[in-house]
Amino acid sequence: MKFALPFIVFVLFVFSAQAQNNETIYLWPGDVPGETGAKHEPVQTADTSGNIIRLTDVTNPAMIVFEPEESVKNGAALIVCPGGGYRILAMDLEGTEVAEWLSKLGYTAFVLQYRVPGKQQEALYDMERAMRIVRSQAASRGIDPSKIGVLGFSAGGSVAARVSTRYNVDDYPQVDETDTISCRPDFAVLIYGAYFSKGPGKTLTPELLVDNNPPPMFLFGTADDNAGHSSLVLADALRGSKVPVELHFMPQGGHGYGLRKGNPAAEIWPVFAEDWMKRFVLED
Repeated sequence: MKFALPFIVFVLFVFSAQAQNNETIYLWPGDVPGETGAKHEPVQTADTSGNIIRLTDVTNPAMIVFEPEESVKNGAALIVCPGGGYRILAMDLEGTEVAEWLSKLGYTAFVLQYRVPGKQQEALYDMERAMRIVRSQAASRGIDPSKIGVLGFSAGGSVAARVSTRYNVDDYPQVDETDTISCRPDFAVLIYGAYFSKGPGKTLTPELLVDNNPPPMFLFGTADDNAGHSSLVLADALRGSKVPVELHFMPQGGHGYGLRKGNPAAEIWPVFAEDWMKRFVLED
């Protein structure tokens, strides 16, 4: 136990260094639609259990950019959406660590700090705006505007699924010319996604419009996850709407593991997802 405090301090230092060394893009130039609080930096909670950096009280949504080396850059990009039950954002476990992995594969990654706590509708505004900003900057960043996807975990998977199925719904008033750009992702990767089965009798959540020409999706879940049913329901609905979908459902893994070693699910989903993105994104 005597090493716990120094280790936590080290983790906080590493996360702070990441944030300082990477470009930050703030989503809203003026007033933030639906936000009543003043703009300020996110608040880091005191809870660092599991060696996880948790952010909350987000009023000035932003993206942290992870650029790949030019030698491996493949022209595709993903917006990474950390989970946290719409209460917090697991920023390193399901954000920066995932973005670093993606950048090593050649993808330009953007870690989204969407609004929490308890702001599900506003989180969708932030996701929609983020997608439009990335697409508007595609040419200057060497990104193919037709190869921009989302990768979400848990509640972040919910945000990613919502923008993938509701991209043509005018959810917030237009702020500037950026809002005239499509926010439809070109592909979606949903890892232990949650809130997909909130319809009657745990059927598909009504706001997920799977007949609205969603992009191809990759889903991963486990049988021992309380939210595991969500992935099954969404996969079945996508299949019924003839949307290309690939589902991997493992017996064990639980929930909230990111891609850290030591959990069988955490070690295998990146392998499956990398292969799927090669086939559905890079070779398309």
